[in-house]
Amino acid sequence: MVKEKPNSTRIYDKDGFRRRAACICVRSDSEKEVLLVSSSRKPEHWIVPGGGVEPEEEPSVTAIREVLEEAGVRGKLGRCLGVFEQNKERKHRTEVFVLAVSDELPEWEDSRTMGRKRKWFPVEEALEQLKQHKPVQLSYLQSMILTCNNDKVT
Repeated sequence: MVKEKPNSTRIYDKDGFRRRAACICVRSDSEKEVLLVSSSRKPEHWIVPGGGVEPEEEPSVTAIREVLEEAGVRGKLGRCLGVFEQNKERKHRTEVFVLAVSDELPEWEDSRTMGRKRKWFPVEEALEQLKQHKPVQLSYLQSMILTCNNDKVT
């Protein structure tokens, strides 16, 4: 079941790319574990939670809203990892943030409406999951790893 929201408006940038936002959800400051959710299109695949920016909504607000809807978690929004471009056919640009999870709801919107699941993965295993099906999302995680390491060096 693919999730389409009633009354949702897709927002596009000046280049015709759909604007999206997402979060790499981490369990602690060490950023050794990340939370992935089952895909709405292919439930056996694990993906990074995220979705479309609504009119008059900042990407940071979108990221927090989407994580709550798709993964049923709340937390503190951290650094922005950048804007990542989906292939030329899909034409998506996604602003990606790190979110330190502080609260996991026992039930959430997508778990009730579509049976979406969430699961914590060690970073190495999450990289393998995303490498198989979501190369753009793989680059989100690789960016988090690089900036995490840089933060600890400086």
